Order: sequence, then C-alpha cells, then structure tokens
Amino acid sequence: MLPVAELHGVRPHELTPRILESTQPLVLRGLVADWPVVQAARTSQQAADAYLRRFYGGMNVVAMLGRPEIDGRFFYNDDLSGFNFFPANVRLDGVLAELEDHRNDERPPAIYVGSTTIDTCLPGFRSENDVDLQGREALASIWIGNRTRIAAHYDLPDNLACVAAGRRRFTLFPPEQLANLYIGPLDFTPAGQAISLVDFRQPDFERFPKFAEALPHGQVAELEPGDALFIPSMWWHHVEALDRFNVLVNYWWRQSPGYMDTPTTALMHAIMTVRDLPPAQRAAWRQLFDHYVFDADERTAAHIPPAARRVLGPLDADATRALRAQLLKRMNR
Repeated sequence: MLPVAELHGVRPHELTPRILESTQPLVLRGLVADWPVVQAARTSQQAADAYLRRFYGGMNVVAMLGRPEIDGRFFYNDDLSGFNFFPANVRLDGVLAELEDHRNDERPPAIYVGSTTIDTCLPGFRSENDVDLQGREALASIWIGNRTRIAAHYDLPDNLACVAAGRRRFTLFPPEQLANLYIGPLDFTPAGQAISLVDFRQPDFERFPKFAEALPHGQVAELEPGDALFIPSMWWHHVEALDRFNVLVNYWWRQSPGYMDTPTTALMHAIMTVRDLPPAQRAAWRQLFDHYVFDADERTAAHIPPAARRVLGPLDADATRALRAQLLKRMNR
C-alpha cells in the first residue's frame, strides 16, 4: 500500500477547493496544531479531559462498550446475528471518567463515543477549535475513546477528519475496490454504514482471497495530534485509534444540494425492485438506468420542450419535494 499524499503548512483558514473538492485523500500535516484542545492533549490526558469538560452541557451521548476480549474491534458476533458490543446512553463526563479509570490497564474494555454533534454536546467548543470550510454547510462531530478499530466503511459526504488527541491510522481504498473488500449486510450494520468483513490487522486470505487484489490500491496515513485527513466521498476507510486516549473532530458536507435524498435509498429500492428480475428484464433496466442516470447529459431530453421535461429537467427543491411525495404515494399503495 502507498502513503496518502501530504500537504504541509496549510492553516485552518486556507482550505482551498483543490483540497475540499479533491477526489484523492490528502493528509494535511499540522492543520489544527494550534487548536487549544490539541495543546491540552499534548500536555496530558487529564488536561484534555478537563478541557472537554469546560464545554460539556450535560446531554447524554451514545457510547459503544465492548469487553477487553474484542481488542478494540467493534464488529459483529461470530455468526453476524448481532454485535460484539452494546450501546449505552450515558453522560459524557462519565465516559471521560471511565477512560481515566482504565488508562493504565493492559487490556481495557473498549470504549467509544462516535459521531456526536459538537454544537449540541459541547456548545462553545468550536469557538476555539474550528476550520473555515469556505461557506460549506458541514456537520461537525466529535469521536472519543481508547484503542479502537472501526471496520472499513464509506460515507456519502466528503469528510475532513482532524486528530485532536492520540494517534490514528487510516487505511483507505478507492470506491472501485468494492468487490475486493467483502462487504457485510447492507441493512444490519454496527453503526449505520455497511462495513468490510475483513480484519485489516489479520486478514484471512483463505476466506477473503480477493482482498489481496485490493492491497496494491490501498493508501495508508498515520496521523499525530494536530494533523488532518481529507477523505473524499465514497472512499472506504478503516480507522484505528492507536493510543489509550483519542479524540477526533470531523466535518461532513455534501457537494450536492441538501434537498437531494441519499443515493442509498435508490440502491435499496433497486435491490427490492430490479435485482431479482429475469435477466432480460434486468438488462433492459440497466439500459434505462444508464440512459437516464449514469450517462445522462444535456442531450438526454433535448428532444422534449424544456417546459415539458418535468423530472428529466433540472430538479430544484420544489420539484424534488413533489417527486418524493409521488414516490411515497406509489410505495404506500
């Protein structure tokens, strides 16, 4: 695997379209090195703990908790009928105390607070620790835990992941490696996104032989506190938190309008309605999808007067809302 390309010297207010619209991952060394939370974490876990508590408003968070035996890997149980961890609705200060209590354990229980909205959980935090995304409307989240391993998954939004405490290792694969990553169930997942069933630390090449074909296409980045990683939409990424105390801040945003639905909805609907058709019919629908979706351009509906194109014309918020209502009416018959 190759190292992720790096940029040095970029400051939080200097994020350009070259970075924020890249189709390849980019490491931004030292991007957030001046954040107060990073400075506190470099001092000690206790200093970072105290810094986070300054902003805590008292709301509960969802923590994922696993026994020491899972070695930080949040995953399925042996037969994929459930998971090897359980969620708990708890106070964040309680999680921080638990992390401190197990700081010196050789094999601590796995503790992980994932994707918690900063503005609601830690109001005021972003006034001291933030980046300028040049007008993009982003969801800012925080992730806190000890040594954890999160299976490879993709996200629809673009992602800027900023390491605030601890070291992180990201292993990334481009979207076209999907068939070599052995993805698990789409509708029963540990945290919402479908994941690779391959243990990246100890790959079982007998069970997952095509993973060997993916490896030359992989990219790896190991980040220190203050570093950031831009992950383009749909890139598969496996995330390892390497230290006893880790904090990550990330920003998600989409390049498409907010009124557009997630393509996952279309994928699941296509599985329900298209996948099991007779081969000839499925091939015909492939042609329709290619013509109206994947190969669509200004020529697709050029033979129809613009005012009569309806869904074949450009969609705005009102047209999308009307189309969604029409689809819901059809599905509820």
